[in-house]
Amino acid sequence: MKAELVFKYFTTLNNEQQEQFAKLEALYKDWNQKINVVSRKDIDELYLRHVLHSLGIAQIQTFNEGSQILDVGTGGGFPGIPLAILFPNVKFTLVDAIGKKIKVVDEVVEGLGLQNVKTYHSRVEEIPGQFDFIVSRAVAAMPTFVHWTKGKIKKESSHQRKNGILYLKGGDLTEELKGYETVQVFDLNEYFEEEFFETKKVVYLPQKYKG
Repeated sequence: MKAELVFKYFTTLNNEQQEQFAKLEALYKDWNQKINVVSRKDIDELYLRHVLHSLGIAQIQTFNEGSQILDVGTGGGFPGIPLAILFPNVKFTLVDAIGKKIKVVDEVVEGLGLQNVKTYHSRVEEIPGQFDFIVSRAVAAMPTFVHWTKGKIKKESSHQRKNGILYLKGGDLTEELKGYETVQVFDLNEYFEEEFFETKKVVYLPQKYKG
């Protein structure tokens, strides 16, 4: 399952974007042999389990030109790198506390020639600045994640949807999201037909302000 899987759903990509998506597999296979950031099983299904999954966020939210997105616990660069390819005029900051993962991210970013990605080997609490949206793939339960990212979201929204967290999660989230009255959950199987997305979701939590 190659980059065509992405092209099936994202039909307006220009040549450069198509080439960048097509390059991902070789770059990850090469780097994964040196530093294991993607499981052996997943590397064979990179476009399904990592790339298209990351782009599920784009099915829920389009990012405006010049907006700033923070990817927390990016691991091997997901969801940040696929989103950065899709939105070349948006600034992405990718953060992970594990140095070897950020090394792989840096190499992939360089290999793709991405100009809109900054990386930090750091905990999110130490990252400077504020962002329009924070994205992530299930690095912690929502209450923990909200605590980690406190104060990192800009108050002024430049999108129709209020600034907040866009979180890729799976399974039953009833207990975890209890108490978040404004949360919205989007089922990715409504956007992608592959069986992998049957239980996958994007959770949107708008930023709460005390005013």
